[in-house]
Amino acid sequence: MTGPLDYRELLGAADRAARAGGDVVRRYFGRLESVRQKSPGDWVSEADLASEQTIREMLTRESALPVFGEEAGGDEFDTGWLVDPLDGTSNFVHGFDAVGVSIGLIENGVPVVGVVHAPLLARTYCGARGVGAFRDERPLRVGARAPAQAIVATGFPFRHKELLGVYEPAFASALRTFEDLRRAGSASLDLCWTAEGVFDGYFELSLGPWDVAAGGIIVREAGGLVTDWRGDDRAWLRTGNVLAGPPQVHEALLRIVGTGP
Repeated sequence: MTGPLDYRELLGAADRAARAGGDVVRRYFGRLESVRQKSPGDWVSEADLASEQTIREMLTRESALPVFGEEAGGDEFDTGWLVDPLDGTSNFVHGFDAVGVSIGLIENGVPVVGVVHAPLLARTYCGARGVGAFRDERPLRVGARAPAQAIVATGFPFRHKELLGVYEPAFASALRTFEDLRRAGSASLDLCWTAEGVFDGYFELSLGPWDVAAGGIIVREAGGLVTDWRGDDRAWLRTGNVLAGPPQVHEALLRIVGTGP
């Protein structure tokens, strides 16, 4: 693709690819035959692989932009697609339907288009720079609750035990600051639920860019902020250390994590 990117057109391509990947995921739910562990707690199944192949073929055909997938990888780029074909594989393996197919487009290293399709929940979230954020066709807006009434999502660094010394104090402080916390096990959906105002914020460490690129632009287009734990609004995609939410909760999260890692 040459010339300026057409975000609306590319949003449509991402939506079609995410739904096609979701069809693959849905066919495998409860019928897995091949599951292997890449590292402790990090699973991959034939559903991940088949979904990614389907998505990769569609995006390449419809956009001619490079694709980097969680499972098959790809060449590094400044502009192209980041794909998580099955975000929440552990949930999927255990029969928990909170899983997402996440497709984010970055331009010069910044997320500009995102689609997160939840095939087992029959809903699709999308957003693009200057276009807005939507669940199916309903516009999204982050919540307006004060921190004391906020319910904030998180994810545990179970694959990176060396980060527990950083995470545990933040977790304890968040539990004291906010009304309650939630942990669903799918970063892409946690971000979408934050954009929707179901959750009032989200914090996690050491995620992959494919986990958060799509959800990050959806939060931003819904009026929220996304930074790393130091407050940098670009570094979070590289480090995977994410704080997201409406301004009042994001400010509270920054105070909770301090200077962060």
